[in-house]
Amino acid sequence: MTGPLSGVRVLDLTTMVSGPIATMLLADQGAEVIKVEAPGGDYMRRVGVKHRGMSTSFLTCNRGKRSLCLDIKRPEGLEIVKQLASTVDVFVQNFRPGAIQRMGLSRETVSDIRPDIIYASISGFGDTGPCSHQRVYDPVIQALSGMADVQMDQHSGLPRMVRTIICDKTSALATAQSITAALFRRERTGKGGHVGVAMLDVMIGFLWPEAMASLSFIGKEEDPAHSQRSPDLVFKSQDGYLTAGAISDLEWEGMCRALDRTDLIEDPRFKTAAERAHNSAERRQITSDEISNWPSAELLARFDTEGVAAAPILNRTGIMDHPQVIENRIFQPIEDGVLGPVRMPRPATIFDDQATSISTLAPFKGDDNTAILTEIGYQPEQITQLNNANVLFDSPPTTDQGSRS
Repeated sequence: MTGPLSGVRVLDLTTMVSGPIATMLLADQGAEVIKVEAPGGDYMRRVGVKHRGMSTSFLTCNRGKRSLCLDIKRPEGLEIVKQLASTVDVFVQNFRPGAIQRMGLSRETVSDIRPDIIYASISGFGDTGPCSHQRVYDPVIQALSGMADVQMDQHSGLPRMVRTIICDKTSALATAQSITAALFRRERTGKGGHVGVAMLDVMIGFLWPEAMASLSFIGKEEDPAHSQRSPDLVFKSQDGYLTAGAISDLEWEGMCRALDRTDLIEDPRFKTAAERAHNSAERRQITSDEISNWPSAELLARFDTEGVAAAPILNRTGIMDHPQVIENRIFQPIEDGVLGPVRMPRPATIFDDQATSISTLAPFKGDDNTAILTEIGYQPEQITQLNNANVLFDSPPTTDQGSRS
């Protein structure tokens, strides 16, 4: 594999979304990621659209990895994981606090096996506190972090959830970045260490700029909900929906010219950025009324000429045909020997002016059992014994279409 993390080995004991996406990002950047799965496999293998033994939920969170499926509760399975831990640079787990210790793979145990290892733990709330024992899903963190409050309905005042697992995915980004920072420190000092990521911590930090910034000055706090009381920047044109925004004076003047409402430029309610913010609800209502008089294409062209940030609001299938998406070559069709043609967005980061390609798709359960055990010294007869003793498990694809090998 190529990429800035080429040569880094990661042992991935994570499940669901936050951990798997974090380690997938490391794989995108060249790391070798060995995903350890329980006998039943990662739960994400069971949800989503299924095709030839692969689910979309697992496929989109685990590309570029190898799969080792074993019973870690058996001494033989635990021993395999410990042997692998001695060969890797990073160990990642996202079990609830206490579970990994009961499994026999605490950070102290793993650090004794390899002193310079980076041991990363992802949790909902951290290791201590009244919520630390609780099961966590994305809506729980949205509720506690303020995200649902930020999304409150403008008319009813009811809190709402973001309709994507934003807390899981944001925590994945934070984890991947923190692991690479820890690897950088190890390069300089030779020391490993622990990376702890709590989803609640990540999301409060994520929301603080803009959504909670008015709470910054102690004793001078202002209601942070004020900035969310204006209508969303979703406007209905004559023939569709679009978004447009004007922050600076020049952008506001350009928007007024594009809408043929130059009288608003000198309107004292909107003359300065401070007044536009103070009167944001009224300003956005006027903007909405004016936009409804225009066809989308014509108005977007006028906004572009005037330097106003604007875009059509596309449905999720329509994004693939947008000329900028096509120009960026975001979608990378892959011809897989088992799954056939697969569409996925490429890794977003471009290194040295070269877009990163997807190395391999997500593995089938236990795809790499034999290869991984052979690499750490197991003989064929030992692997056969482990298979017969139900220590190792696999699940071949449900197809006769071919093989990835």
